[in-house]
Amino acid sequence: MIARDILDHPVIGERYFFGRPDAVADPEIVLASGLELRCFRARAGDGAPVLLHFHGNGEVVADWAQDLAPSLAASGIEVLLAEYRGYGGSSGLPALGSMLGDALAIADVAGDPANVVVYGRSVGSIYAIEVAAKRPVAGLVVESGIADVGERLALRLDASELGVTDAELDAAIASELDHRAKLAANDCPMLVLHALADHLVGVEHARKLASWAGDRAELELFERGDHNSIWAYNSAAIVERLCKFVAGATS
Repeated sequence: MIARDILDHPVIGERYFFGRPDAVADPEIVLASGLELRCFRARAGDGAPVLLHFHGNGEVVADWAQDLAPSLAASGIEVLLAEYRGYGGSSGLPALGSMLGDALAIADVAGDPANVVVYGRSVGSIYAIEVAAKRPVAGLVVESGIADVGERLALRLDASELGVTDAELDAAIASELDHRAKLAANDCPMLVLHALADHLVGVEHARKLASWAGDRAELELFERGDHNSIWAYNSAAIVERLCKFVAGATS
């Protein structure tokens, strides 16, 4: 089996992804591999920098379209909220490997890469890091992100359930989801945001991601909140930090 076939196994889709059908009004439809992905764009005028946002697991674009997108647009940052297959009214079913290609398809309609900052929250970090490795974007933001995807998969499944050996699964992850190698494949500035008390994806993931990007990375850790409440406790600080980073990366 090739790496994508292993990573697209239905067991991973069922165990690792938790999509909801809630759809955003007035979506921007992006076509990827014959599927319709119901994304959303909040425009901010000609020449505005673009934030390409990949949300977390169990979330949908509609969760971010009412508050984050319009608030950033009012601050002069255009926002494209990326939706996943099987989430938010999009067609298809989640597939860990093929969704890497979906992320690139969305990035290709975001705008001039030199004017795009890509943002990944939680599982969205997988797709934001892929875009930053394969497209010449201006900057990368990882919030509550994942350094070691293999560790996360091991919490929910065994290689034997995919019909492969541990070595074959490890090789598939190394081929497609090596975040250390991907961060070495770009030279854009990086901002890493994480809650110190994150109980789902420990803060060591943030420290690894920042260290792999070296001097290009800024690491900001929040004392309040955890994985699912980092925004509830720190939204004003995150938005302020995000606006400053986007301005610097796209200037």
